[in-house]
Amino acid sequence: MTRIFIPCDSSALALGAEAIAEAIAAEATRRGIAIEVVRNGSRGLLYLEPLIEVETSAGRVGYANVEAADVASLFDAGFIEGNAHARHVGVVDEIPYLKKQQRLTFARIGITDPLSTEDYVAHGGIEGLKQALAMDGAAACDALIESGLRGRGGAAFPAGIKWRTVRAALADQKYIVCNADEGDSGTFSDRLVMESDPYVLIEGMIIAGIVTGATVGHIYVRSEYPHSIATLEAAIVKARAAGWLGDSVLGSAHRFELFVAKGAGSYVCGEETAMLESLEGKRGIVRAKPPLPALAGLFGKPTVINNVITLATVPIIFAKGAAFYKDFGMGRSRGTLPFQIAGNVKQGGLVELAFGVTLRELLYDYGGGTASGRPARAVQVGGPLGTYLPESQWDIPMDYEAYAAVGAVVGHGGLVVHDDTSNLADLAQYAMHFCAIESCGKCTPCRIGSTRGVEVIDRIRNGDTSTKQVQLLRDLCDTMVAGSLCAMGGMTPFPVLSALDHFPEDFGLDTAPKAAAA
Repeated sequence: MTRIFIPCDSSALALGAEAIAEAIAAEATRRGIAIEVVRNGSRGLLYLEPLIEVETSAGRVGYANVEAADVASLFDAGFIEGNAHARHVGVVDEIPYLKKQQRLTFARIGITDPLSTEDYVAHGGIEGLKQALAMDGAAACDALIESGLRGRGGAAFPAGIKWRTVRAALADQKYIVCNADEGDSGTFSDRLVMESDPYVLIEGMIIAGIVTGATVGHIYVRSEYPHSIATLEAAIVKARAAGWLGDSVLGSAHRFELFVAKGAGSYVCGEETAMLESLEGKRGIVRAKPPLPALAGLFGKPTVINNVITLATVPIIFAKGAAFYKDFGMGRSRGTLPFQIAGNVKQGGLVELAFGVTLRELLYDYGGGTASGRPARAVQVGGPLGTYLPESQWDIPMDYEAYAAVGAVVGHGGLVVHDDTSNLADLAQYAMHFCAIESCGKCTPCRIGSTRGVEVIDRIRNGDTSTKQVQLLRDLCDTMVAGSLCAMGGMTPFPVLSALDHFPEDFGLDTAPKAAAA
């Protein structure tokens, strides 16, 4: 019986994957052909979705951008045997976009049935958990520190140090909280994990609980991700039935329970303390620090807060050892990062590579250049509050410190490409407007600064390009960076200043601003 893989993640569903699955099943029945339809996750090659794969002796053969109307012709062409068709893209593992990647965290996505515990175990799942159960908690923290894993949510704080802090804290209850409030433009790696390989996140959270002494975990998912929420909830039920969750994790003395919480659509709840407020049933407002969440987090208890990719990377580190993971990357940026290529790009999708790859390589070797065919002009890296990098900075290696040295951020690994028709002044003004809308309002630099920022940029774009006006914008940005309680206000100036510095002509400025009128 031939197995046919049809993705069930939200990107494929949005492109008609459900109708395709129904059409393939119906056509096979009509022709008397025995098939098994497996609903897998996405491979991350989003420019090829819906990507249908057929299991053959040569490997899984792919058919890209399939529509329900193509199904009859696929059967006519003998796609069951992997034969040629207009949609045929060959053995999927041999597609250069995929073959050249270094998939560690994303090794299983698109390969397995997301909800099959048997599939997960067959592809190396639970090995990390077994190793963690056999280790002393202090040694486990040391191993995580040795691996070099830093928070993949953007802050890049060493994960092992955070875990060690929570482990050492004295409390009757500790928590593990996964920040899955993925709201940055051009980012979708968290969603792909939750919808395509949920057990790797679950395993990572269980390991975190065992190592730190936490017995309860919460996954905070943005409300705009209904498929992620449904997949996680179903996976948790199956994980509990398999003995991975509950009073005795894998028959051990360790207890760990896991729950999914749905966010209410606030961007600022991606900030860890605002997320904690939301989890506690309050309005999502940023907390002042200290105290740190590691000591006084959810309900005032010691709490590990990591994002999806950080926790999903933990199992491979424990399964294969710290040295294995540390061998990837450069400098203090160890391991891999899932880069998400979006915007005006020909081949959008997820690319997992070791730190050190350049923006130019990602844009052209993987992204294939712009979708419009026009020259690329700027790439925003790190979400809506990330910097706009001009071509002169596209050869800087993707590394936390190398990017920080030029005032840029790697962030969550999201890349949004803009061609030469984009107006960077317009985009900079939008960044301030976005902050004004999404600010929680607790601190003045963010709440008032963003509103004044929109007004100042508007005056500059309407002709007041005097030194006084430009300096006012720079001073305002400096106040927001230095005085904001969290990264919402603290990073909003990044896209503004990078646009102002690298694309002054879009603001109507010469390389040197005009003198202020007397």
